[in-house]
Amino acid sequence: MKRALVTGGQSGIGAACIERFKAEGIETISLDLHKDADLAVDVSDSAAVSKAIAAAGPIDILVNCAGVVGPTTPLWEIEAADWDKTFAVNVRGTFNTCHAVIPGMIERKWGRIVNISSVAGKEGNPNLSAYSASKAAVLGLTKSLGKELAQKGVVVNAITPGVIATPMNKDTSEQLLEYMISRIPMGRTGTAVEVAALIYWLSSDQCTFSTGSVFDISGGRTTY
Repeated sequence: MKRALVTGGQSGIGAACIERFKAEGIETISLDLHKDADLAVDVSDSAAVSKAIAAAGPIDILVNCAGVVGPTTPLWEIEAADWDKTFAVNVRGTFNTCHAVIPGMIERKWGRIVNISSVAGKEGNPNLSAYSASKAAVLGLTKSLGKELAQKGVVVNAITPGVIATPMNKDTSEQLLEYMISRIPMGRTGTAVEVAALIYWLSSDQCTFSTGSVFDISGGRTTY
């Protein structure tokens, strides 16, 4: 039986991934700040992540869903601490979990990693420069890592969701949400279940010749 670790697994896309994986017979472990997570850990804490994952045992599939929107204000009004926190969760968190699980995947000659980026990482959203920049960094990390692991049996890909109806967007201003939805040709937000379906395929034995790639799921907003 394959074992999957899903960060941010207590809500939104992460929770939908866990539900889908379990339905497919995959043993799934959640890593989240929430007290009910299997591993109640701050993903940005390198030492805590390393210790928790080592104790959890072998991980075959890693899905990095944990993330924060960060400040929703023009760049010149952002506090440095808020910028750093956004990168700590969205980028260093992804680095921390990858760093912890990859040696075991290489040893077993099989692994799947899916990193959650965003259309903001491709296009940039106004008043979301910290989030946009951090998600662009996740894309760069994914492309580099995919090449590093290409001959080791470990496949690494990223997805770029558009606006998805999740708790992560609950604090996003109505004006900003309307702006983002107005750019979606399908004219609606996506669902976490739709995203989980793509993640499941990228985590499966059927995904064998795509690595270091970026898969769009944005209702047609970005087609590159």
